[in-house]
Amino acid sequence: MKCPFPGMDPYLEDPAFWADFHHEFIGALRHQIRIVLPTGYEARLDERIALVEADPPDAKEVLADVAVLRVDEPSSPTQASIGGPLIQPVSVPLFTDEEIREVWIEIRRRPDRQLVTVVEVLSPTNKTGTGRWEYRAKRRALARQSVHLVEIDLLVGGDRLAVAQTLPKADYYAFVSRSKRRPLGDVYGWMVRQEFPRIPIPLAAPDRDVLVDLQGAFVAAFERGDYGALIDYEQPPPALLAEADLQWAAEKAAR
Repeated sequence: MKCPFPGMDPYLEDPAFWADFHHEFIGALRHQIRIVLPTGYEARLDERIALVEADPPDAKEVLADVAVLRVDEPSSPTQASIGGPLIQPVSVPLFTDEEIREVWIEIRRRPDRQLVTVVEVLSPTNKTGTGRWEYRAKRRALARQSVHLVEIDLLVGGDRLAVAQTLPKADYYAFVSRSKRRPLGDVYGWMVRQEFPRIPIPLAAPDRDVLVDLQGAFVAAFERGDYGALIDYEQPPPALLAEADLQWAAEKAAR
């Protein structure tokens, strides 16, 4: 089954599908970049395993702050002389670290394999909680290098990237930061009812930008993941869209 939407499928924001789609899309995007890269460049996947502090949404509902239980009187003078009642501990998760796999695309120039551009596709861990602060630190580190940075945000939920002024109204964004133009960067925004745009990927001077087909990458990833057969389109989409767009999405999904 093909995607029922002209561009991004808002049902893919469901945590049940996002992690798998994220990997499929990055692979498909790398392929689209490879198609247009000039001779002398390569596009490779890189990754790291990171521990991010998770914030269980139901923690406050199921965990007590303190639990005091009645216990029998101490059976020995030694216990009694210590002072204070004995209480039984309650076992709770004191550490909520979650292991995540971060994957991104690196564009390098041969023969020395110099890093030219980093392409990131944001995940929920980049946009919420401590993971957001860790990603911001990574962005700052890249900004201090002569490396271009392209960031693609296909998630309506979570915090947007911090910028110095209000972003143009859109559901999805691509941010292009060129090493010689910082702190200025280019922002591309589009709505859920629109197709994906083509976006520029900057290369090393004097080579010109290449235009990458995000729509082609999405279609390939959607078909490879067989999401059309897996998603329950009878349910409302999980993405936090405007009310009119939620109704439109439900109608498109029902066809």
